[in-house]
Amino acid sequence: IDEVDRQELAKSSVLMPGWSVDVGNFDNDTSSRVKLTGTIVAGVMDIRGTALVDGDISIQAQQVFRHLSAIAGAAGGSLSDCVKINISLLEIDDFSAVNAVMADFFSPPYPARACVQAAALPRSAAIEVEAVLYLPAAS
Repeated sequence: IDEVDRQELAKSSVLMPGWSVDVGNFDNDTSSRVKLTGTIVAGVMDIRGTALVDGDISIQAQQVFRHLSAIAGAAGGSLSDCVKINISLLEIDDFSAVNAVMADFFSPPYPARACVQAAALPRSAAIEVEAVLYLPAAS
């Protein structure tokens, strides 16, 4: 990659003022929210402040997608820019409830999606979502 290409592929963090430190980040700051020139990758749990949100999987999933929406907005986009979602659930039987929550946050064309059952998630969360959003360069 020549120098011009490197500039076009610049990587930066998406800052979220007032948000607590993420769980398990390398730098205890923003490694779960990275923007690569028109693409943002975000990993989100249902954490509010320093504690998990109380409630069933639907409540936790709503919080996850609200966080993801806020991250997309801070990067200059929205959930409609989402092209791929990876969902990790403690209980795969929660998939239909999470799917119902997603219907409130996304509209066609829906992002590609994968869902897996995890043996464990940080802080014993019931759900974690990783998303890739495509944000066209400003003209």
